[in-house]
Amino acid sequence: MMVRMAYVQRRSQRKDATMNTVKTPRRSFLRATAALSAAAAAASHLRAAGANDRLGVGVIGCGGRGGSHMYAYAQLAQRGVNVRIAAVCDVYKPRLARAADAHKAAAYMRHEDLLADPGVDVVSIATPDHVHGVQTIDAVRAKKDVYCEKPFTHWRQFEVTKRAIEEVKKSGRAFQLGTQGMSDRAWHQAAALIKEGAIGKPIHAECGYFRVGDWGERGMPVDDPNAQAGPDLDWKAFLGDAPARPFDASRFFRWRMYADYSGGPVTDLFPHSLTPVAHMLGAGAPAKAVAVGGKHRYDLEGREIPDTFNMLLEYPGGITVAVLGTQANDYQGTGARGAGGRSPVIRGWEGTITFEGAEIWVRPLGNKPPRKVPITAGEDWIQHFHNFLECCASGKTPQSPADLCFNVQTALHMGMLALQADRTARYDPEKAAIAT
Repeated sequence: MMVRMAYVQRRSQRKDATMNTVKTPRRSFLRATAALSAAAAAASHLRAAGANDRLGVGVIGCGGRGGSHMYAYAQLAQRGVNVRIAAVCDVYKPRLARAADAHKAAAYMRHEDLLADPGVDVVSIATPDHVHGVQTIDAVRAKKDVYCEKPFTHWRQFEVTKRAIEEVKKSGRAFQLGTQGMSDRAWHQAAALIKEGAIGKPIHAECGYFRVGDWGERGMPVDDPNAQAGPDLDWKAFLGDAPARPFDASRFFRWRMYADYSGGPVTDLFPHSLTPVAHMLGAGAPAKAVAVGGKHRYDLEGREIPDTFNMLLEYPGGITVAVLGTQANDYQGTGARGAGGRSPVIRGWEGTITFEGAEIWVRPLGNKPPRKVPITAGEDWIQHFHNFLECCASGKTPQSPADLCFNVQTALHMGMLALQADRTARYDPEKAAIAT
């Protein structure tokens, strides 16, 4: 079955099911929701057909990450997957024009106009952090499936996080967060091992991300230092709900350096490290978070966000997760599986799970030999996009879905707020609220 046929069939089923959807009470916000509709049989592989049958992707954001999204879809099309880049969107016209010309796609400066394009079936969001959530809301309301770059929202936008996840669930649309490490089958195999009791009750986990780089001139070059806000650069759209400020080329092109638009390691890097661990533990959102960090190496050119961040998360049931990282040193320690090359460690009452090359090692307490489980497939970031497209057609749950996204993003919010307040951040699941 061609992907267009499967996708249209699935869209019709979603529409029927969504008509009977009611708003989820806050006290059950984190509970897994039942499927909004039964998925009809659909193609397990998206094979190419005629041009009119191809799934149209609209890419919002044509910078570095947006370019990676476009490359992934183009690669899938070359491999025979039934997809095309139908439209692109960016608030900076020169960047928009380059992307539109490269992919022969419709060009829009407003994401609302892209969402109104009937040739766009699914949306891929690769804009700055602080506009992800609003654009996701607009996309699912426009009946588009969404692939959204991490982090899901900005650290100050917990209310936006909640509202966006509620809208995704209510819509019944497919949603994939851009934590491409979830394509690694190791995390899914380890989750099954933990669930079956291989290490007893989980008690402790550690993960992290270590790199060298300040996200300054080297990491985010200024395309045009003479750029000005106006018809070719929509500064107001870029700002979104961030504080109103006069146009500044550095803020626009190097937005990851500024707290109005980014959080540094905790929101930009830790989604890659924490998401697999949260998935393996299945622990929901944390109850408490504490954090330390700051600008310990890179304090230049107006940089506002930390280069070093370390946090401890305490989950209901007594599980502690340590998430460590700095941009001042890239030594990962032993093991090279996972984000930043650092392999997570999961400890339980009866044993420990580690990742050694192409194997999962289940190490019982005491002197018993480890159980070695071959990992069936490693990380493949192109496959992460393919998984999203397959789920758009089939209605299956993507490998980095909305509930997992909410749990991880809540932890990131808590960590940043804890650092800023120099206090413990606490999450109340009954009120769906964070307090420091």
